[in-house]
Amino acid sequence: MIKTGSPVISIYTEMTPNPETMKFVANKLLYPGKSIDFQDELTAAPSPLAQELFTFPFIKSVFIASNFVTLTKTIDTDDWQDVIPTIKLFLKEYLEEGKMVVNEEAVANMKSESSNEVSADDDDVVKRIKELLENYVKPAVEMDGGAIQFKSYEDGRVNLMLQGSCSGCPSSMITLKAGIEGMMKRMIPEVKEVVAEAE
Repeated sequence: MIKTGSPVISIYTEMTPNPETMKFVANKLLYPGKSIDFQDELTAAPSPLAQELFTFPFIKSVFIASNFVTLTKTIDTDDWQDVIPTIKLFLKEYLEEGKMVVNEEAVANMKSESSNEVSADDDDVVKRIKELLENYVKPAVEMDGGAIQFKSYEDGRVNLMLQGSCSGCPSSMITLKAGIEGMMKRMIPEVKEVVAEAE
C-alpha cells in the first residue's frame, strides 16, 4: 500500500513591475481571500512565515496574499537571480512541513487593518468605492504581487494604501492616477481625487 504524505509544494516566481520585489507563487493557499503586509521585522509578529523570511539579510518587507508571497529586497542586494533558489527552497520546505503562515488571533489583536470589505456603517459612496476596489482593482494588482487597501474617503478624496509590490513601485503612481482614479471618477461621480497614503 502506498502511503500518501504531505502534498508536494511547488514554488515559482513571477517578476513584478517593481524591480525591487519578486512574487513567489505556491500551489497551495497561504492566506485565502486575504492579504497582510509587513513593512519590517517589528510588525511581523502575527506571521511565523514572515518572521522567518526576515532572517534573510536581504529581505526588506513581506506581503502575504491568497497563494503567494511578495518579497521586497534591500536596494544593496545586487540581483534577485542570486537569491531566488534559496528563497524557493525555504518556502517549499516551510510549507511542506505544514507550519503556520499567519496567526489569525495575533492579526485580530493588531490595530484594526483597513479593509475593502463593506461594513454596515459605510455610507453609499464608501460602499461603492470598496466594491469597485474589490471587484476591479484587487484582481489586477494581485497579478502584479500587490494590494491596494481602502483607508478613507472625505470631500471627494479617496485615500488608499499601497501594499506588496505596489508599495514603492515606480509605476504605481501611474496605475493609481491613470487607472484607478480615472475609473473611480467615471463610475463614482462623487470621487474627485485618489491619493496614496503611507502606512
